[in-house]
Amino acid sequence: MEENDNLHGKYFSITEPHGTNTVIYQVNKTEKEYLKTSPKYTVERLEFSEEFVGKNKKKTFFVENPAPDGNPLVFLSFGKEKVIVNMGFLDYDTIKLSKKPMPIKCQSIFNEEETEFKEFAYTPNMKRPISIIDPSTGEEVRPTLYFDDETNEVKGKCKLKPNKQYFAFEIREHKDKN
Repeated sequence: MEENDNLHGKYFSITEPHGTNTVIYQVNKTEKEYLKTSPKYTVERLEFSEEFVGKNKKKTFFVENPAPDGNPLVFLSFGKEKVIVNMGFLDYDTIKLSKKPMPIKCQSIFNEEETEFKEFAYTPNMKRPISIIDPSTGEEVRPTLYFDDETNEVKGKCKLKPNKQYFAFEIREHKDKN
């Protein structure tokens, strides 16, 4: 990992094999003063640049203003008919990955009409509790924003196309049943 004097953050690179598309999200814990109106955790997609190295792609990801105690990361690698999920952690100048990635099979959502999914409060920094991704491109489904007159807030909903495959994930707090 290297640091650039012009950037206020950390960046790191990965090389992906042909036919794979990797995206990385930072997991953010909501500050105490906002917990009553916000989820405990939000996810924020990391910006990246990419270049081709032979048949493979080298992606360089950037973490803006890294936390002094580190940043939890979620690595999503989309391949044909599956997603590999891996947890990671950006420590001062290293990336630590979990030893066992979790392969997850995607299932298509079949609707005959366009569907709206999961209403959530809009945040201008695009941190939100859930992220919906098109596995074929690795791109997020951008929410449609609207003003809710009842709550006097700007909110968002994601529109899902019929007969299309999506991958959605959310970070939740684990609660013991004791």
